[in-house]
Amino acid sequence: MKNSSSSAGPPRTEAGSGGTPVDIRVVESLAGIPGDQWNALTDGQPFLRHEFLHALHQTGCASEKSGWLPQYVTLWRDGRLEGALPLYLKTHSYGEYVFDWAWADAYQRHGLAYYPKLLCAVPFSPVSGPRVLAATAADRARLIRSALTIAESVSSLHVLFPPQSEATELEGAGLMLRQGVQFHWRNAAYRHFEEFLGALSHDKRKKIRQERRKVAASGVTFRRLAGGEITAADWRFFIRCYNTTYRAHHSTPYLNLPFFERLGDALGENVLMIIAEMEGRPVASALNLFDRKTLWGRYWGAIGYLPGLHFETCYYQALEFCIERGIETFEGGAQGEHKLSRGFLPSRTWSAHWLKHDRFADAVEQFLQREASGIGRYLDELNERTPFKHPGNSAAAAAGAGPVTLDPDPAT
Repeated sequence: MKNSSSSAGPPRTEAGSGGTPVDIRVVESLAGIPGDQWNALTDGQPFLRHEFLHALHQTGCASEKSGWLPQYVTLWRDGRLEGALPLYLKTHSYGEYVFDWAWADAYQRHGLAYYPKLLCAVPFSPVSGPRVLAATAADRARLIRSALTIAESVSSLHVLFPPQSEATELEGAGLMLRQGVQFHWRNAAYRHFEEFLGALSHDKRKKIRQERRKVAASGVTFRRLAGGEITAADWRFFIRCYNTTYRAHHSTPYLNLPFFERLGDALGENVLMIIAEMEGRPVASALNLFDRKTLWGRYWGAIGYLPGLHFETCYYQALEFCIERGIETFEGGAQGEHKLSRGFLPSRTWSAHWLKHDRFADAVEQFLQREASGIGRYLDELNERTPFKHPGNSAAAAAGAGPVTLDPDPAT
């Protein structure tokens, strides 16, 4: 049965290797955890850094009031943090990008409570990356066992967008795996944007050039701002664009200006803001996060419509930035087959799920098996529509991604 969990008992002190005690603690705040010790577990991924997550909590974006109560599982040795799992007690399924609304509805129709549930994820950010933060498999197993023990008191446990290696470990612990698809751009050591265009098929290359010419002919210019170059006025304009996008989709924004301002102050070296201007006035903006290897497209908005402005602001300007900086991968955000024709290739994503109720766990397992078959067919179809002239020498293959088997995105 896929939903069997460990009998590890509640979070506690247990013997580690060599007899060194291992202390497992559940915390509702990062305030008491040293930032340097936490960040040492994250491999530099900006979405997992202490500053990013703590800002989400302190500005109320991810808090008990907003339905995101932190229940972080932490692992300590000799008073030092050596493992963590960012876990939340959720009272809804908003801001997750792996959709389980049908599961919640089925529970409700059978008179069962799906919420609260436990979620291991980066709030509002469908970006791939480690979720079980520990250096050894033994410590990762301890963290997973502890999360499963906590999950016995609610309906379920969900781990979103882990790398495949972690997904395999989660499956071994009794969770069911789910697959998804995102679109990622790979840098084949391009020297400039035109060299990237030269790798595309004629019709795709022609379309991108036409889109860029239209925007340029409209008199739009761009500023790419990183780190301390972003001013308070730039953040105010960005939040205006961000809120406009959510209103256009009849949604409530997840994030607020205090969070973005803190992000700029604490992680400015990882932030790229792109601002489009006409006649010296800003008309659109996009926000990205990046490190040495990856750029993540996150949010975009505009105060008016202009043909091609979305693609230029969100994609082409960011692609030029990646090429200039030698950044290997651009994760363009959640969903969006329109990215395929612009050089973004399909990449498989993973999530892992454990449901306490046996009959629902069986039903979900059967659903996931059918869904995985459909994902496989969908990927085959996407790979047949490669935008590159020579599929075997595409950017993905040149960057070591293999022959476009897939791998995990934001809301652009």
